[in-house]
Amino acid sequence: MAVRKLKPVTPGQRHKIIGAFDTITASTPEKSLLKPNRKSGGRNSQGKMTMRYIGGGHKRKYRVIDFVRSKDGIPARVESIQYDPNRSARIALLVYADGEKSYILAPNGLQVGQTVLSGSKIAPEVGNSLPLSDIPLGTLIHNIELHPGQGGVMARSAGTYAQLTSREGKYAIVKLPSGESRMVLVTCKATVGTVGNTEHLLERSGKAGRSRWLGRRPRVRGVAMNPVDHPMGGGEGRASGGHPRSRTGLLAKGYKTRSKKKASNKYIVERRKK
Repeated sequence: MAVRKLKPVTPGQRHKIIGAFDTITASTPEKSLLKPNRKSGGRNSQGKMTMRYIGGGHKRKYRVIDFVRSKDGIPARVESIQYDPNRSARIALLVYADGEKSYILAPNGLQVGQTVLSGSKIAPEVGNSLPLSDIPLGTLIHNIELHPGQGGVMARSAGTYAQLTSREGKYAIVKLPSGESRMVLVTCKATVGTVGNTEHLLERSGKAGRSRWLGRRPRVRGVAMNPVDHPMGGGEGRASGGHPRSRTGLLAKGYKTRSKKKASNKYIVERRKK
């Protein structure tokens, strides 16, 4: 996977860096794995705006991704690597030996024609999904479950990975992309390897229009608002706005908002780095 830097023929292309689609082998998605993806425009069921700066964007269809990998012991062949407009990672179309098809997140190094498996007591190779109890220590993993059978919820974005560092009884200690170390049950599944499209972080949109294509409207700074609209608004001239806060008055820039009574706090071994 690589990125393309365009020649500055227009102002919008001067700083534009986009991903190259050299790893993608199919342009048409699998029709049986598509679902409608309706936009809300940031409005709730009553039509009231509950999320600002959302609206517009290109029409998309949702690709149903198999985060659970429940077909244990059945080999699946990688049919193609595809683009997914709903996520930063690429997706791989699997065709199982019994004829069923499914999408998974495409790990780095996964090739078309390769065979992947899921279940316990299988080889910890790239693309295989197995319980944390069967993965060797030090292995880079992604798509990690928090509860057995729930489906992967951690380390799913492009280029991300976690590392299995140790096991203590019925818990494994996993170092997450944020730097946090956390205890996870050894019966939870994870996929071996790192998520593909690793150069995604190097991409630059180059112009405001590309954000609009993604459904993101212009974001207004708090200091540019009136006092009635934001705690940092108002003032004569270009006032700094005082201490950084959110629109609701919550302190920003380092103020911790995580509840001290949260039940999952006891599973965190080491906090994420600031």
